[in-house]
Amino acid sequence: MFIAMNRFKVVKGEEGAFETVWSSRKTRLDEMPGFIAFHLLKGPEKEDHTLYSSHTTWASKDDFTAWTKSEQFRESHRSAGQPRPTPLYLGHPEFEGFETILTEHNPRLPRQAAE
Repeated sequence: MFIAMNRFKVVKGEEGAFETVWSSRKTRLDEMPGFIAFHLLKGPEKEDHTLYSSHTTWASKDDFTAWTKSEQFRESHRSAGQPRPTPLYLGHPEFEGFETILTEHNPRLPRQAAE
């Protein structure tokens, strides 16, 4: 598996608008081979921002790379970086990609619930 994450430093007070951008978009991720799951994570609050991370799980790094080169990717990111009266986040998103080395599941949970 491959985990693709983008970290965002969301401007204090813009958390709701940032979350709305994500919840209202059409991603078309489900059309892509190898797509497993997406999560938007909210992290700690700092003095000037709240940390968020988009977390996408793929069957392989090649599947993720194919997504980044797809029409679905271009369409779902069309409005990213558009000028706004108030910026939603500080700086640029920071990408991090991880190959899965070890996976453990709770044997007392149904397989689907543990993933």
